[in-house]
Amino acid sequence: MIGADLQSKGYMKMSGAETGNTVAVILAGGRNRRMMSKLPKAMHKIGGIPMIGMVYNAVKAAGVGRCVVVVGFGAEYIVDYMGARVEYAYQYEQLGTGHAFMTGMDYLGGYDGRVLSLYGDMPLVSKDTLSALIQQNTETGDQGTLVYAYMQDQRKYGRIVRDKGGNFAKIVEEKDATAEEALIREVNPGIYCFDAAAARIAVRGLNTDNAQGEMYLTDVPAAMLKAGGRIGLHKMEDSRECLGVNDRADLEELNRALYMEKCRDLMIKCGVTIMDSGNTYIDMGVTVGMDTVIYPGCVIEGDTAIGEGCVIGPGARITDSEIGDRASIAYSVVNESKIGREASVGPFAYLRPGADIGDRVKIGDFVEIKNANIGRDAKISHLAYVGDADVGANANIGCGAITCNYDGVKKYRTVIGENAFIGSNANLIAPVTINDGAYIASGSTITDDVPEDALAIARGRQVIKEHWVSRKGFKRG
Repeated sequence: MIGADLQSKGYMKMSGAETGNTVAVILAGGRNRRMMSKLPKAMHKIGGIPMIGMVYNAVKAAGVGRCVVVVGFGAEYIVDYMGARVEYAYQYEQLGTGHAFMTGMDYLGGYDGRVLSLYGDMPLVSKDTLSALIQQNTETGDQGTLVYAYMQDQRKYGRIVRDKGGNFAKIVEEKDATAEEALIREVNPGIYCFDAAAARIAVRGLNTDNAQGEMYLTDVPAAMLKAGGRIGLHKMEDSRECLGVNDRADLEELNRALYMEKCRDLMIKCGVTIMDSGNTYIDMGVTVGMDTVIYPGCVIEGDTAIGEGCVIGPGARITDSEIGDRASIAYSVVNESKIGREASVGPFAYLRPGADIGDRVKIGDFVEIKNANIGRDAKISHLAYVGDADVGANANIGCGAITCNYDGVKKYRTVIGENAFIGSNANLIAPVTINDGAYIASGSTITDDVPEDALAIARGRQVIKEHWVSRKGFKRG
C-alpha cells in the first residue's frame, strides 16, 4: 500500500496540537481523466517544472514553514519528486476536493492554527497573493478568507455569490449554477485560508448532493458562515494566477504563455537577443548572459546556465548544462554537459552526460561525446565518437576515429595526451593511453599504449594482385 510505504519512510507523521503558524495543505491526489495520463495531474510540467513544484515554491516564498501534500492517484511520482521537503497525507479514495481537504485535516490532528489550502495544479499562483491572503486572514480574524478573481471568461470556474450587502454568501460550481449565477464574473480559484478548528467542523458536514456526486471543498466557507463565522474575500490582482490545467490543451496554453514570458524577461532584463520568441522554448530555471543570441527552434531546459556573448542555435536542444562565454552551438543536442569559453559545437553534434568541453575546443558535425574531458584547443571536427576518455589540450582527433570503450560487460577509459594526433578511421581499444605528441596513423586499430612523440601504425599491409578481376571472370556494367 502506498500509504503504508509513506508512513514507513517517515513521510506521514501524525501531528499533535500546534499553534501560531500557518500550515499549507496542497491537494494533489486527483486523477483527472481528461489528462489521459499515468502521471497525476500536478506532476505535469509547466515551463520545465512540475506544477506541484511551482505551487510549493510559491508557498515557501510566502513564508509558510510547513507543507502537507494530499496524495492519492500516482502518489509515488509526487513522493519521488518532492521527497522529504513536505509531509504526505494519503487519500485512499478520491471522493472530491472536500474529501481531499478532509484527509489533510485528519492528518493534522489537533492543529489549531491557520490552514492555507490550494490545489497542486495552479502553477502561476504567486507568493504575493498567498502572503497577502494569510495577512488579511490574520488581521481580520475571520474563520475563512477566500481568494477571488475577476475573469472575462468565467467558464470552468466556480462563481462567488454575494448577498445584498455585497458580502460573501456561497460558492456555486459551474455545473450547479443557475442561468443568473452563470453570468457572475467573480470566480473562485480554490485558494483559501481557514481557521483550522472551524474548518475541521465544517468539512465534517459535507455531503455529495451536487451534480458531480462528490464532496466539494467549495461548500466549506458557506458551512462556516451558516455556523456563525465570518468569511472574507481577497481579490487576486492578476487573474492569470488562477489559471489551472484540466486537459492537455490547457497545459499547452500555459506552457506557451510561460515560454513567451521567459523570452521577454531575458530580452528586457538580461540583454539577450531572441530572434523568434514564438519558436523558442526556454525553461523557467534557465539563465542566459548578456549579448547572447538565440536563434529559432531552440529548446533550453532544466538547470542550464548560458554565458555572455554566446550564439545558440538554430535547432539546439540543451538540457541541464553549462555553456561558457562566447561559445556557439548549432543543430546539436547537449545533455548534462559543460562547454567552455569560445568553444564551437555542431552542427549535428551530440554531447551526452559527462561531456566536459574545454575552452576554444571545436566539436564538429556528427561527433558524439560521452563522459569525456576534452582539453582546451582540441579539435574533433567530424564523424567521431569519444566516450569515457580524457583528451589533452590541442589534440586532434580525425574523421571516423572512435574510442572503443565497451567490451560488452564493462566500460574502460582512453587517455589521449596533449598535442596528440589521431588519424582518420582509427580505433582506440580501451583501456589505452596515447601519450603527449604521439601520432596514430589513419586506419589503425590501437590496443597498446603509445609513447610520447611516437608514430603508431596498426593495420594490414596493402596487397595488390594484378589482373585478379579478369581472371575471376567478374564483369562490370
